[in-house]
Amino acid sequence: MNIKTMPLGPLGTNCYIIYDEFNALIVDPGGEAGKVIQFLDEEKLTPAAILLTHAHFDHIGGVDILRNHYGIEVHLHEEESGWLTDASLNRSLAFTAEGITTEAPDQLLKPGKIEIATFNFEAVYTPGHSPGSVSFIFHSERKVISGDVLFNQGIGRTDLPGGDIKLLESSIRNVLYTLDNNFVVYPGHGPETTIGKEKTCNPFFPG
Repeated sequence: MNIKTMPLGPLGTNCYIIYDEFNALIVDPGGEAGKVIQFLDEEKLTPAAILLTHAHFDHIGGVDILRNHYGIEVHLHEEESGWLTDASLNRSLAFTAEGITTEAPDQLLKPGKIEIATFNFEAVYTPGHSPGSVSFIFHSERKVISGDVLFNQGIGRTDLPGGDIKLLESSIRNVLYTLDNNFVVYPGHGPETTIGKEKTCNPFFPG
């Protein structure tokens, strides 16, 4: 399994393309959908789904173009099921001159094991940055996509509506930090890190 990192959209949000020889998953396409399409075409990959760690505007800007171009479904936690269609809830009205909206999600994510195409992974509920934040754990590959929950020596902000610092701390300590130290963390912004490094060096929630 390979992971391509593509900083996209107004805030350079990390979009991740998870792929093997033929299939792909698209995680958090924050904008610039053409760059995603170009990469998939060059690598001759068929995307199977769009996965969203949460529905803030900087993670969803490319959703509809990619969904319609490939005819694939969008997966989002039920706590934020109405955010894609509401520019106030996804905070785009507060941060951009024009609101960003998409069609509603096709599938509501539930915590647990998920199999899509050739990919097997676990969705875990990690609220705190937003009420519907999830992380995607690829156990066999020892990789976790953490969205805006855990960063390289940082944590997600909790001052937006629906944020909760105590929930965020619980998500990090009781969910993500239970993974082995050698798990690679792919955050929503900035460079990758490891669980072990964050337990040692994270200034907010050391392990």
